[in-house]
Amino acid sequence: MRAGTYRLATMLAVVTLLTGATSVAVSPPNAYADEDAIRNQPDRVAQQIADGLQAAREGAVSPGGLAFDPALALLPAEVRRKVNFVQADVDRGARGKIRAAQRDAGRSAGAAAEAYGEKEPAGALGVNDTVPTAEHIAGFGTGGHQNSVVGITGDLAEDPNIPTLPAGAEDNGAIPLAFDTGLSGTRKALKTTGVIGDGPHGSAGDGRGDFDFYKVSGVPAGVPLTVDVGAQGDFNAIVRMYDANGGTVYWADNPVSGSVSVNAQLPTTGDYYLMVSGSGPNFGSPTDPNDSASGTGAGSEGAYGLKLSTEGGGGDQDVFGVDLKAGDVVGATVTGNGHQLSFYDADGTELMGSAVDTSGTYASASPLPGGGNATVDLVAPRAGRYYVAVSDGVGAYRAALEAYRPGTELERQGTVQTVFLDFDGARVNTSIFGGAGAQRDLSPMSAFLPGWGLTADDEDKVIDAVVASVKENIAADLAAKGTNPRFAVRILNSRDHADPFGRPNVSRVVVGGSIAESGIPTIGIASSIDPGNYGHEDTALVLLDLLSAAAPNPNSLNSYLGPQSDKIGFIGRGVGNIVTHEVGHYSGSWHTDQFNDTANLMDQGGNIAQMLGVGADRVGGTADDVDVDFTTDSYTRQEPFTGFEDTLVKTAWAYSRGRG
Repeated sequence: MRAGTYRLATMLAVVTLLTGATSVAVSPPNAYADEDAIRNQPDRVAQQIADGLQAAREGAVSPGGLAFDPALALLPAEVRRKVNFVQADVDRGARGKIRAAQRDAGRSAGAAAEAYGEKEPAGALGVNDTVPTAEHIAGFGTGGHQNSVVGITGDLAEDPNIPTLPAGAEDNGAIPLAFDTGLSGTRKALKTTGVIGDGPHGSAGDGRGDFDFYKVSGVPAGVPLTVDVGAQGDFNAIVRMYDANGGTVYWADNPVSGSVSVNAQLPTTGDYYLMVSGSGPNFGSPTDPNDSASGTGAGSEGAYGLKLSTEGGGGDQDVFGVDLKAGDVVGATVTGNGHQLSFYDADGTELMGSAVDTSGTYASASPLPGGGNATVDLVAPRAGRYYVAVSDGVGAYRAALEAYRPGTELERQGTVQTVFLDFDGARVNTSIFGGAGAQRDLSPMSAFLPGWGLTADDEDKVIDAVVASVKENIAADLAAKGTNPRFAVRILNSRDHADPFGRPNVSRVVVGGSIAESGIPTIGIASSIDPGNYGHEDTALVLLDLLSAAAPNPNSLNSYLGPQSDKIGFIGRGVGNIVTHEVGHYSGSWHTDQFNDTANLMDQGGNIAQMLGVGADRVGGTADDVDVDFTTDSYTRQEPFTGFEDTLVKTAWAYSRGRG
């Protein structure tokens, strides 16, 4: 196992106990070696990754503490603020490699990819860099067969305008001593090199630990900054971003490769300080980022290359066009020297961009590819030409592009997916949400009625209101507004129907239970994010302790009730919206921006009033309340995507009447 894996496990344990977060996906800058290892020795590589993750899980388990994936959860604001979403991406990428190894090991010879070689000459720029100049891959798509798989090989050229700076002079081990890169709103990209261990506090010096700091100034807030650290040899790199006051913005570590690639937005425009170090004591960090001698011991040491880029300053981009049918479910992942993928429509609108591998959150039954440096997915809203772009790198890459029909459409003729709303309490094995879970008994919804000032006599009315909200959000809206002519879904509930969960094509949402009972500090959580809906027996939780807490708890429905409120109507719609949010996850949608002006059922946690549809009067259950629906919205800034997600289309195509 690479040095630093169990150091990462310890760090994850600490973060998990504080925040309830495990992590998710960023792959190494040079992934050919990883790709070959995964394909040739999947069991060994998967076991290395699994060992590290299991150590993290074992360290994370405590009374009331459970690791889970924040991308799957509707987090309370106070939990969301503590989650290290960047490191969460790293761990999801590790899980994505396990999943990719298992998927590829089980694929039949008939699933071999067709080959497509980029036509732009190696070393050239500008030939296929845009949607209008894209290379068309003829014959791709599901038109003549059930699925389509193509392996794209290409080469990203070096941008001659990217400056290469000399290595920063030692001692550069603290914020006041940082090497000023000059990266700002005008300089878009740069490269340099460094060595951890050559400073006065490395193992050859006083042994307190060597750190390299780099100053970054003026990058506009909300613009992704890409940090690529290519570790050489056995060096296991760590990156940490500090603000001007020495506060940590994020940190990240990749124990699989030792290299780290991060694509994240800075919260405000200003001065930031990137630290590169090696895994070791104190998580490879000084105790005081303003004092280079404040380390607690030397850790992993070695040479590295550093590339910083922002606002498209990374150089070449290769764009490929494919023709899709409405409802085609398309996934792409890239290895080698490409580190960014994007899907675009014919107008050039970015539908999803990513510099991380998020496939570790897919359902185990999903056929979509993953395990590379970056992974993206798309459900085509209508027939037409769509585009995939590879960027952020120099040299050869391999991209897997695969298209499938939606999972429910492949079921036998006439099959309809069931979503079961369980209000009666349930026993749930919480390991399905990530981490070392256990069988947990969750209380029924009736146990939480007193928190809303309701009695047992009100239970039927609340159930009626929740079911009506879910049916309006899913069954009615998606049939009326979606582009799926075969849309069909069945919504059942525990009061009116026998429990069908455990049968094929039945997913459930357990509405009840608490954080203490589940061990998960969240409001809602789903078992996967599943574009195309290939896992048909999913589980989600909507916990009711925070939602029924006393006002003025910002997570509670009580905080938005007034004398004029239709209390039961508001509670039913609010809980129904959160139930729909979790169904949206296991139907394929990621989180959208909860702080912009677009109210979306897939908005991330932290602004629950918008999710609940509270109107301008800030009181729920009144005439100005908002009907929150699935719609097109930008991805949340806390998660690693750019572009616009059409959650209506994704969910509508997740539920097709079977035609197999």
